[in-house]
Amino acid sequence: MIHKEGRISVLITFFFFAAVITALLLFTGLRPLPIIFSILVVVLFIFIAYFFRDPKRKTISSAANEVLSSADGKVVIVKEVEEDEYLHSKALQVSVFMSLFNVHVNYYPVGGLIIYKNYHPGDYLVAWHPKSSVKNERTSVVVETESGAKILFRQIAGYIARRIVCYAKEGEKVAAGEQLGFIKFGSRVDFFLPLDSEVLVKVGDKVSACRTVIARLK
Repeated sequence: MIHKEGRISVLITFFFFAAVITALLLFTGLRPLPIIFSILVVVLFIFIAYFFRDPKRKTISSAANEVLSSADGKVVIVKEVEEDEYLHSKALQVSVFMSLFNVHVNYYPVGGLIIYKNYHPGDYLVAWHPKSSVKNERTSVVVETESGAKILFRQIAGYIARRIVCYAKEGEKVAAGEQLGFIKFGSRVDFFLPLDSEVLVKVGDKVSACRTVIARLK
């Protein structure tokens, strides 16, 4: 199933590529090079449609103190940092990098009340760059859990990604595993957790949105 954020893009791409292939074959005939080019165009279209896939994602049965991964991808950062945007305190940062081949739908890692949302325009450094968390275009969201823990997570655009979609609205209550948004073409999600959290992943681990527990809150 194609995600709603990609349906128009996929449709426009289909008609454009179909027109290009039709015109090429009409003017050149069934010669080897035009046929090879047409096959490559079809493969590219299949990849674009595949990128915007929206698989049915069943959230694991998690405890209230568990933080789920918001994205499919690979853990690239686990460290203690100073979070200066909202928490203004030390926090544990866990970052998940999404390659072009990962599902790019993002989900809420915890349930609770959305108390903060802010979009920041910025640069387009490669998503695994240490400074991308504060330099790149990004959207930050904070959810306060029923226990009072404030979890900040951030959608970050990468070198190729040029659009972040975020459905969060301040004052809304959300459940872990509900869709948060979508990032187009390669990106990263950062999590900022309380220092006493038990992080359950390490750098290099592959994680799955809604299925991998990345941390437990004390």
